[in-house]
Amino acid sequence: MEDLIKKRIKQVLKGDQSAFEEIVSLYQNRLYQVCYRMLGNRHEAEDITQEAFIRAYINLHTFDQKRKFSTWLYRIATNLCIDRIRKKKPDAFLDAPVPGTEGLDHYSSIAHDSPLPEEEVERMELQDRVQYEIGRLPDKYRSAIVLRYIEELPLQEISEILELPLGTVKTRIHRGREALRKQMKTL
Repeated sequence: MEDLIKKRIKQVLKGDQSAFEEIVSLYQNRLYQVCYRMLGNRHEAEDITQEAFIRAYINLHTFDQKRKFSTWLYRIATNLCIDRIRKKKPDAFLDAPVPGTEGLDHYSSIAHDSPLPEEEVERMELQDRVQYEIGRLPDKYRSAIVLRYIEELPLQEISEILELPLGTVKTRIHRGREALRKQMKTL
């Protein structure tokens, strides 16, 4: 896939704007997921995802094609998310999704061997709680935790995205996990 991306990048740099559409379609869902998990707000995640693609397009000429494009793109998005988090007021996390309200209208389509609605609600509530607690982490831990455990990126790639030494990334992941563990003790 990386070869295809590099081919499309060359086309964009030669003036073919439509080649960037394919790049966007390949990365938009995963990039949105990273932004959503960092920000905890769908609208902000959509805005930041769009902004990241705009910045990537504008600055595509600065991309080092010896590196992985996804790492460069995730770095742009992560930095935008961190900037947004820093600009938020302290009460921004109070508008986190209400547990158990999302997806309830789809229970009529659950197959017989699927979990019971009550189990599904409990699972969704736990996911919402974990997402909320991740949102309460300091941004330096939050970005490392999201990239490692939600996006399942390798440590070296996280190091490149965050522009931090590998040891610092490991420390932030460890401290972020410990902070989450303390926050989740009430479960």
